[in-house]
Formats: sequence, C-alpha cells, structure tokens
Amino acid sequence: MGAETAIKPFKIEIAEEVLADLRERLSRTRLAPPSPLAPWEQGTDAEALADLLKSWQHAYDWRDHEAILNGFDQFQVPMETGQVHFIHQRSTHPNARPLLIVHGWPGGVYEFYKLIPMLTQPEKFGGSAEQAFHVIAPSLPGYGFSDAPQEPGWSPRRVAGLFHQLMTEQLGYSDYIVQGGDWGAVVASWVAHDHSCAGLHLNMVGLRPHLDETVQLTEEESAFLRETRRSMQQDMAYQAIQGTRPQSLGYGLQDSPAGLAGWLLEKYRAWSDCSGKWDGSISRDEILTLLTLYWVTGTITSSMRLYYEYRKGDESLTAGQRVACPTGFASFPGEIYRPPRSWVERAYNVVQWADMPSGGHFAALERPKELAAELWKFRKKIENN
Repeated sequence: MGAETAIKPFKIEIAEEVLADLRERLSRTRLAPPSPLAPWEQGTDAEALADLLKSWQHAYDWRDHEAILNGFDQFQVPMETGQVHFIHQRSTHPNARPLLIVHGWPGGVYEFYKLIPMLTQPEKFGGSAEQAFHVIAPSLPGYGFSDAPQEPGWSPRRVAGLFHQLMTEQLGYSDYIVQGGDWGAVVASWVAHDHSCAGLHLNMVGLRPHLDETVQLTEEESAFLRETRRSMQQDMAYQAIQGTRPQSLGYGLQDSPAGLAGWLLEKYRAWSDCSGKWDGSISRDEILTLLTLYWVTGTITSSMRLYYEYRKGDESLTAGQRVACPTGFASFPGEIYRPPRSWVERAYNVVQWADMPSGGHFAALERPKELAAELWKFRKKIENN
C-alpha cells in the first residue's frame, strides 16, 4: 500500500514566464562567427543554428508539444534519487505485456511519443492485439522531470537497479521486457544481467564483451574496432568533456539557449540517418521540443553527469560474464556504434537480429513503425520459445 500511494499523477505545466524568458534570451543571442572550413566540419554550422534559433524564438509553440506529452499517463514517485518521473501507458488489451523502455542522451521520454501508441494499440498500426504492451518509460535521474541525484555514484548500472525496483516494487510487474538505445541500452543491459526480466531488446549495444589475449577476433570484428578507434578520435570529444568536466560545460549550456542548441544540434544531425539534412529524419519541431525540455527543466548539466558516473562506475563485463537473457537487436544503419552480430553475440544471448534498412541513433523518433514491428516480433519470439 505504501508504494502504491506514493505514486502521484503528474502533469507538465511550464509557467508562461519561463517561456517568455526563453524567447527574450533568444532575442539577445550572440553567435560565434562561422567557421572558415566546410559547414559542420568544426561543429554545428552557424547558418543552420541561426535558422533553428529563429524558429525557436518566433515559430515554435511549446504548448502543442506539452499537450502531446500530457496526453500520456504520467506519474512521479519518490525513490532513492528523489522524484522519478515516468510514463505508464496501459494498453486496453488484457494480455498486454509490460515493457520498460529507457531513453538516452541527448533525449528523453519525448522520443517515444510516436512509438507508445503503436505498442499499446498495435492493431491500429498493422499489428494485432496479441502483440500489445503496457509501456513504462521513465526519465533517467537528472533528466527531464526526474530529480537529479544529490549524491555521487549513480552509474547506469545502479540506475538499472532503480528501474527494476520501479517495475517490481512500485508497479508490481514481476515479468517484463526491457528495451533501450544509447544510455537506455546500457541501463537495459544491466537490468537484464543483474535482475530478472523476460527479455531484452536493444537498438544499440550497451555492454562490450570482455576481451583478452586469448580472444580470436574475426576480420569483420577487427575492422569494427579500427573504425571505432578512429571515430573516438574524430567524433567523440564530447564524451571526454562530459565524462570529466560536465560542470564546467554545464554553466554555458544552462545559461544560454543558443549554447544549448549549438551543442546538441550537431548530435541530432550526425547521429540520425538524415543524409546531412539537419531537420530531416528528426523534424525541426521535434528537435526544438527536445531542446525546450532540457531548457525548461534546467537538466542539461545533471544529464551530462551520467557520463562522469559511467567512467567512475563498474560498467564492464568481466571474463566469463554474458547477458544470458534472451536478446533481440535492431541494427540501424545510421547508428553511431554498430558492431557486427558476432561481436554482439560475445556479450549477449541473441535470439533475434534485424539489419534495418534505414534509421539512425534516435530509432524511436526516426523509424517508430519499424522499431514497433521488431518489438512485436520479439515478444512473439520469446513467448514461443
């Protein structure tokens, strides 16, 4: 009874003065001069950023997207990290399976606004009632409307335990499936490894296999590792900054909406399957909604601390460890970290694999129908085995 009564309904209601302050700050933007090199080579293109900021100030309507989010059943519950915000959208179908779905950075539960209806009412989107899910989508601690932890040590692995507690002790789901991409893939993987769940579905690898001198890699795996090292040198400087000095970076992003947009727009473009068009597979309004959620909640700094905690925490599989839970994997071509199947199978019990025809890092936003179809198939796969 205590756990149940602690859960309270939640509604997003951003004060108008917060939105007015945002527009006023945007009106006083001082952009850096354009790079003398090709657009995007040194980071976010100045012309693209100016275009986005103009839309944010004059055309974008937060209230429309606030209403979309408020169309879902949202709640907060006090837990060890403070208030944890989550969507709990139940299906009308009695045989629906609980699904914990976890977002990453730089995203939030808004990423799932197109996917959730497809999972809860699949018969409206080409599926069948037997494939339905009850969807539980929590905001990671320090993201969106979830409080930031007030003590160190909240690594993705520890967050996995928190979310398992949410599912089992708070919501009473003893048998559930977990899905994730980006940080969500890491958290979901640790849920599957450390706790009891029925199945794990990923659209990005969360845990790397343990490697030592005795492991013989395939040529495909060796090529993947070479490309990963190249990518870490050329494209992943943000991880080094956010993993070591998130507080220093956070001051600028917390104070300037233009700075926030400049830091994140490059990621939305580079990590999506958009053929270079920054508002292609993720729409301009979707980008602005993600940005606005970080801005109005003031959580960009606390969100980046997860990179620091990841570096400090126990986040690696050791010799002999493997995720034994039945695992499904959707490999999208635009994903930033895309190992071959043999590499994934070293760390996971892969029972379903799909090489997707298109889509990138933000699969739920870019290709929600395709991701939903994979989850429908995955449910059937694990229930029939």
